[in-house]
Amino acid sequence: MGARRTRRTRPLAGEPDNGVSRHQELELAVHQAVASVDDPEYPGVSIVDLGLLEAIEIDESGAVAIGLVPTFSGCPALAVIAADVSQAVDAVEGVRTTSVTWLTSPAWTVERISHDARQQLASEFTVAVEIGRRAPSCPRCGAPTVEQSLFGPSRCRSVHRCSSCHETVEVMRS
Repeated sequence: MGARRTRRTRPLAGEPDNGVSRHQELELAVHQAVASVDDPEYPGVSIVDLGLLEAIEIDESGAVAIGLVPTFSGCPALAVIAADVSQAVDAVEGVRTTSVTWLTSPAWTVERISHDARQQLASEFTVAVEIGRRAPSCPRCGAPTVEQSLFGPSRCRSVHRCSSCHETVEVMRS
């Protein structure tokens, strides 16, 4: 899952505007740098796979603007994620400056989470992803879960219990 939109302003200074340009290479390198940043709550799960990356904009001078969508506006990890993204992008050759902005639109939803991230959340963190109104399956045994509390460890998660193995399951929700 990549950025939802990227906007090319103009070619970098001195580059021809044909084929794969230095600008496009820089954009790819910046995207890869952002994809290397893991969510602090889920080590090994990229913020790109969680659907937080919305936009990458690079101007002709190498100034990079990253637009991220928070899972919710009060998430305590926002400052850490922004700092990690800035550090990763600043390390890319050709980047002059980096700014990270938390966008208010579009709203983040669990539909933005990639299939691979859903599998990784289930297998490594016992976290299920609730799509729609149907109760998610237990990441351990696949049986249906029953909501125990709408309120989990953060605003974007609730707590369920497996109806078969009785495992407590965190559920990411929109």
